[in-house]
Amino acid sequence: MILDNNLEGEVEKMADKQFTLEELKKFNGENGNPAYVAIDGIVYDMTNVDPWKGGKHHGNVAGNDLSEAIMKSPHKHSVLAKLNAVGKLA
Repeated sequence: MILDNNLEGEVEKMADKQFTLEELKKFNGENGNPAYVAIDGIVYDMTNVDPWKGGKHHGNVAGNDLSEAIMKSPHKHSVLAKLNAVGKLA
């Protein structure tokens, strides 16, 4: 993907954002909040992922570390390449 220098810097800043577990809980997909999940230390934005509408998907709730839960899913880590990383878990 080709980005202009200003936008590229913003994307890098967002990917460098550090989230504590407490901060991550605010991004639960409810009441207009974005839906973020952490997997293996990376925080992903699930807000516009259809199965995650409302911040929930197959019993998993946005705003949490789902590193263990993803291993029980049929797709495992294969879906991560399609997701937008917004930061890292501190």
